[in-house]
Amino acid sequence: MEKKIAIAIIGAGASGMTAAIAAARNGAEVTLFEKNDRVGKKILATGNGKCNLTNLEFDLGQYFCEDKVKLQKQFDLFPVWETISFFESLGLMVKSKNGYVYPYSEQASTVLDILRMELGRCRVKVITGTEITEAACLGEGEGFQIKDKEGKTYYFDRLILSCGSPASLKKGDGTVGYEIAKGFGHRIKPVVPGLVQLKSNERFIKALAGVRCHADIKLMLDGEETACESGELQFTEYGISGIPVFQVSRIAAYALKKKQAVTVHINFFPEQEEKVFFYTNRLRYETQLEKTLEEFLTGTQNKKINMVMIKQAGFHPEMKVKEAGWKKIWTIMQKYQCFIIPISDVNTMEKAQVCAGGVDYTQLNENLQSRLVKGLYFTGEMLDVDGKCGGYNLQWAWTSGYIAGMNAAKVK
Repeated sequence: MEKKIAIAIIGAGASGMTAAIAAARNGAEVTLFEKNDRVGKKILATGNGKCNLTNLEFDLGQYFCEDKVKLQKQFDLFPVWETISFFESLGLMVKSKNGYVYPYSEQASTVLDILRMELGRCRVKVITGTEITEAACLGEGEGFQIKDKEGKTYYFDRLILSCGSPASLKKGDGTVGYEIAKGFGHRIKPVVPGLVQLKSNERFIKALAGVRCHADIKLMLDGEETACESGELQFTEYGISGIPVFQVSRIAAYALKKKQAVTVHINFFPEQEEKVFFYTNRLRYETQLEKTLEEFLTGTQNKKINMVMIKQAGFHPEMKVKEAGWKKIWTIMQKYQCFIIPISDVNTMEKAQVCAGGVDYTQLNENLQSRLVKGLYFTGEMLDVDGKCGGYNLQWAWTSGYIAGMNAAKVK
C-alpha cells in the first residue's frame, strides 16, 4: 500500500481549513495546527457576523495584486460557483443579497460548524493551542521539520503556510507566518491595514461624530484623484468610516507611509449634477430670504453637517439668508458637493478587516507553491493579495486554500 503524503498546515482560518479539506480529499494525511484554542475564530467576525461567503458579481478589479494574470487563472480553477457548490455539498444552504452570498442562517457560526464537521469527516488531525514558530526544509524531497513554541518537533512531507495576518488581532500578533516565510528566503511586502477607518486631526470631525449618510468620496493623493467610491459614509470622533472609506483605505495607508498628502473629498449630494444643484438652491434662496442660515439648511442634510458647513464658511447660524446674500449662500452650498477632509492616519491594524502586503505573491507559481522551496505552499491573507469589501477576501481564502491543498497532496 502506497504511503500517504503527510502535510502540515499552519493556521486554521478560512484558507487553512479549505486547504486541509482539499488535501485530505486528495488522499493526503493532514495535520492542521492552530495557535488559538479553536479553529476559525476570524470567520465568526466576517460580514458583521453573517459571513459574506463570496460575491456573484465577481470582478478581478476588486483585488489588489501584482500579477492579475496569474490571479485570474487561480480564480478560474476555483471560481465563485465552485465555492457555492463546495459549501452546498457540505450541507450549507446559501442565499444572495444583491450579489452578496450568505448562509441562509445568516450566522457565520454555521459556516464554521460546517467546515469543522468536514474536517472531522476527512479525518484531518486538528491540533489547537499550539503555535508553530519555526520551520525548515530538510532538503529537496526530504520534507520539512517544524517546531512549536514549546520546542516540540514534527516532520512532514509538505508544508502549507496559512498563518493569516495581523489584521483584527491584538498588537504584535499575526506576524509569525511572515518570519517563517522569511526563513525560507521569501520577501515580505510592507504590511499596512486594509478595509479600515481613516483618521483626521480636523477639529470639526468630533462635531460630526455619529452621522451616517449616503455620499460619494474621492481619495486625493498630492491633489490628484486616485480612487472614488460611493455608499454609506459614517463619521466617528476621530475620522470617517463606512464601506466606501474601507475600499480606499489601503491606498491611503501606503500613500501616508510615503508621506504623501492625503485628502478625502465628499459629495453629500451625489445624485445632483452641479447645474441642477445650483438652480435648485437658487430657487430655495429666493423663496426663503427671511429664514436664518440654520433654518435655510434644515431639510437638506443632517443638522450636524449643516452646522459644520455654516461654521466652515465663517458665518453665524442666526444670520438671515437675505443678509448673507446669494454669493455667500452658494459658497456654503458648494461645500456640500466638495467637502474636504485632510487625512492624518489610518486606524490601527487591530481595527482592520484585512491586511495589505505580505509574502511576495510573485515568488509563487500558479499552484501557490514556492518558487524557492519545493513542497512549500502559501494561502490566503499571508500573501500580498487583498480585496475590497463584499466577499472578495473570503473568496480568495477558499480559492487559494483549495489550490494549495489539492496540489500539495499530489504525488510528484
